[in-house]
Amino acid sequence: MKEEILALEKKALQELEGVADLDGLERFRITYLGKKGLMTSLMKGLGEIPADKRPAAGKLANRVKGRLSQRLEEARERILAREEKKGSLLDVTLPGREPSRGHLHPITQVMWEICHILGKMGFRVVKGPNVELDYYNFEALNIPRDHPARDMQDTFYVSDNVVLRTHTSPMQVRTMEKQSPPVSVIAPGKVYRRDSDVTHTPMFHQVEGLLVDKGVTFGDLKGTLTNFVHQMFGRHTALRFRPSFFPFTEPSAEVDIRCVICGGRGCRTCSNSGWLEILGSGMVDPEVYRFVDYDPEVYSGFAFGMGVERVAMLKYGIDDIQLFFKNDMRFLRQF
Repeated sequence: MKEEILALEKKALQELEGVADLDGLERFRITYLGKKGLMTSLMKGLGEIPADKRPAAGKLANRVKGRLSQRLEEARERILAREEKKGSLLDVTLPGREPSRGHLHPITQVMWEICHILGKMGFRVVKGPNVELDYYNFEALNIPRDHPARDMQDTFYVSDNVVLRTHTSPMQVRTMEKQSPPVSVIAPGKVYRRDSDVTHTPMFHQVEGLLVDKGVTFGDLKGTLTNFVHQMFGRHTALRFRPSFFPFTEPSAEVDIRCVICGGRGCRTCSNSGWLEILGSGMVDPEVYRFVDYDPEVYSGFAFGMGVERVAMLKYGIDDIQLFFKNDMRFLRQF
């Protein structure tokens, strides 16, 4: 067995001297040191020799395998150095490879655009917790316990008094608690509702706005939202206000824009109505002021809220909200 091991080493070293490139070196490694290589097979056969000769043969086989591995690495370094010297690994005339660069997610882009437009109108950004007290999420917004209005929002409850916020409206109450009028803020952020289909996801994003001061009217609300829509979708975009209901505003209105897909002619996206709902709004209900010690006889104000995904879908003509969260680079690279 000793002679067989040494003969295999001699043959391997002679063959290694004739290897001139990396491909040949890889073939050599597979032939002698691979899982089914000659050296590996020889070592597996050590179990067939007499037990008294096995330790010495095994020690010799391991030394030979180590020497072959070392000579293999030395040959690799020699070949790499030669090829680098010849310039085969680096062609300075080739154009550089620009690394791929990331960019903001379309939802983030649209949310920043919304905040930028409203910021130019004087609204200040405020942020709050995603896990919210029931008091701020519902009660202080004129939605008491067991009130039917709570059915409008499928809620994730952490406990009886703690929820994942269903809207960013709690920041309206938190802000008014801390300062006296005038108040002019917007609250962007994530919100959570137990709902999932092509137009809804359990987690989505909202931007809500609040303005409170003396003499604020519904006309101020209409002018603000008209200006916002024209900056977001273009100055020729038509919009309309429809009566609606929200527990914390009275009167309340849904805001629609002319369908951006069909231009108002009627299509599948707008259910052949020519209009698409974009946000909800209204004058702050006087009951809300009583939670923050504002005098409803002195102050008035308006509030509005919009889903960022909804605005992005209308802005870019996207018909499935789930595309925003599937991490498909073919989709995301378009924005």
